[in-house]
This record gives sequence, structure tokens and C-alpha cells, in this order.
Amino acid sequence: MITAVDHVQLAAPPGTEGQLRAYYVGVLGMAEIQKPPALAVRGGCWFAAGDVLLHLGVEPGFRPAKKAHPGLRVRGIETFAARLARHGAAVIWDDDLPGYRRFYSEDPVGNRLEFLEPVAV
Repeated sequence: MITAVDHVQLAAPPGTEGQLRAYYVGVLGMAEIQKPPALAVRGGCWFAAGDVLLHLGVEPGFRPAKKAHPGLRVRGIETFAARLARHGAAVIWDDDLPGYRRFYSEDPVGNRLEFLEPVAV
């Protein structure tokens, strides 16, 4: 029986770990988690915010995910969107999901990310 999503893995091109750290830690406010030594030699980096775990793995021949994406729930979505915009990230609002405020953005390597917050009824 499945009980939870443990983590989501996104891909990134080799050599972009510095950009990923600047974005996921500096812009999104996540914390970097140290990878186990056997996995660290492969490159990439892991991040966490509360129970949310994102793994960014190095993929030669990388192409960003333009449709597939993690949906990350946030508090204070307007403030969060403004923070991303101040850092130069695109913020594309979408009102098509009833019960939620949400927007899409991209990480520095072009992976699509969805940010959403339930609307109080």
C-alpha cells in the first residue's frame, strides 16, 4: 500500500549544481540535504522544505520538463510569487483549478514548477 510520496526527482544538465543551489535555497527558501557519499559522486543535489523533498539529478543530454512538474503547496502565495518575480523568475498565474490560487514558473534549467495554495471558502 502506498502511504506517501517520498520525493520528486527532476533532471538537470551536468555542471549546474551552483545555479540549482542558488535558486532552490536562495530563492525558494529550501534547505540543501547532503546526498549519501555513494550517490554524491553522480552529481546533482537534494533539497527539502518541511516534508517536501526534491532531488535534482544530473542527466547528460538533459531536456527540461515542460509539462511534467511537481506541484508545491505554499502559504502566502501572493508574497511567494512576488519573491520569485524579484529574483527574475517568470510567474504565470492560472485560475483553472477550482479551490486554489496557483501559478507556474521554471527553475534555472527550465524545469516547470507549479505553486499552489488552497483558497479559504
